[in-house]
This record gives sequence, structure tokens and C-alpha cells, in this order.
Amino acid sequence: MPRPLRIASVNVNGIRAAYRNGMGAWLDGRNVDILCLQEVRAETDDVTALLGDEWNVLHDAATAKGRAGVAIASRARAEIHRVEFGAADFDSAGRWLEADYDVDGTIVTVVSVYVHSGEDGTPKQVEKYKFLDAMVARLPELQKHNPLAVIMGDLNVGHRTLDIKNWKGNVKRAGFLPKEREYFDRILGAEDDPRYNAGAGLGWVDLGRAFAGEVPGPYTWWSSRGQAFDTDTGWRIDYQLATPELAARARAYTVDRAASYSERWSDHAPVVVDYDI
Repeated sequence: MPRPLRIASVNVNGIRAAYRNGMGAWLDGRNVDILCLQEVRAETDDVTALLGDEWNVLHDAATAKGRAGVAIASRARAEIHRVEFGAADFDSAGRWLEADYDVDGTIVTVVSVYVHSGEDGTPKQVEKYKFLDAMVARLPELQKHNPLAVIMGDLNVGHRTLDIKNWKGNVKRAGFLPKEREYFDRILGAEDDPRYNAGAGLGWVDLGRAFAGEVPGPYTWWSSRGQAFDTDTGWRIDYQLATPELAARARAYTVDRAASYSERWSDHAPVVVDYDI
């Protein structure tokens, strides 16, 4: 039986710093086939040099140098890749990158996403809502393009109270605002489920929640302040959201949380999913 397709996603918080702190050792031991990165904050040449010759790299840098940036690296070349996203009245550079991969004759569409962090009551939050609007509009098109599709990355929203350790203290903060969470209700609600958007949900599957069940976490980001990592006071804001057809092929889900604070190479943990293709 062939080995499953392993897809990993992580906000590296600057790929050069991540490699200095141990990312290479993690990647060498993980047998990843497709790797989605967010907050790359480097040039394409930097990414290819760090990952090595065995990886084919697609990279969409942010307009502002040293900010954001998303990439997808694979052992195989992408069949098609797209970086255009949303309306022309906002800058999505470095935040959305799509690619189609031929996996033993089956096309799998992978999207690396970095949603704005936002700040309630400021232009940053306006830009975040524009991005989320564009994402909700793109998802049905993506599913029509290919029923085997997955979007993944740092989506900067905790969908439910299970996704944030101290959720009561964050209901008025960007990342857990009711309006932000409503976007995820729309994305993840089933088309025929009246609890979400009167049955107008898009039906994508949150694999983290599907595998973990109704439990807190597993968290994927921890503040560097205080003892957040040591006490597991985290947020689950990094996702793999799959179409129902691809979700049915998911066989394993793991958050690669570092063994200790000193062994972290990013403030986010990788999210790794195995798919039978």
C-alpha cells in the first residue's frame, strides 16, 4: 500500500530565523511531501537555498519587503499555480497562493493562506474583513475547480471557545470577534444545517476539530509573553480546511508542538495531515 500524501503547514515567523533555530531538523525527519509556509519574510532565493534542491518552491512575497509572504514547497512541480486573489481594491500579496499537484494521476489543489491579524476599530480590521470576504467568495470556485482541495495556514481566527484557552478575555479582540467567527460558521457549516447561516454553509471540513473532537485545542500558537507555552495557554488559529471529498481521505492529523519552549523555532506549531490519494 502506498504511503499517504503528507501535507504540512506552518507560520515560520521568518524562515531564516526559523532555520537558525532548528526548522531544518524538524523538516528532515518529517517525510513531508507538500509544505505550506506563512510569514516567510524573505526572498525566493532565500527560501530555495534553505529548503534545498529537492524542493520545488512557489513563493508569493508581500508588497512590503520583510512582511508576510506565503510559499508552497513540494517534491513535485505544480501543474498550475495562481496568486491573484480577491478584488483589486486591496493588497493580497503575500497572503494567498494556490497550486495544483499531480499525485499519482490525481490532482490535489493546495492553498497556503496568511490572514491579516487585524485590530478592532482600525483600518487593519477593515483589510482583514476584505480578505475574509474574498476567501468566502473564492471557496466555492475552488471546490468547483477541484473537489479535492485544501486551504491551510495561519487564518488568525479562533472559531469556537474550544479554540482559545482564555476565550472569555478575548471576545473583544481581533482573532475572536463575533463577526470574524461568523465567517468560519459560513465556511464550515453544512449546506443543509440550519444552525449556520440558515443552511447556507459552504461545507468545508476543519480537520483539526474533526480529529480532536469536542476538546480544548489542540492549540497551534502561543504568545511569547509570560508562561503561555509552558501552561499551554494557546490559540488554535492554524488550520487545514478541506473539501468533504478530500477530508474523507484524511487519515491522521498532528500538531507538532515543540517539547519545550527552548526547542521552538517559531511561535506557531506545524499542522501535519496525511491523506490517502
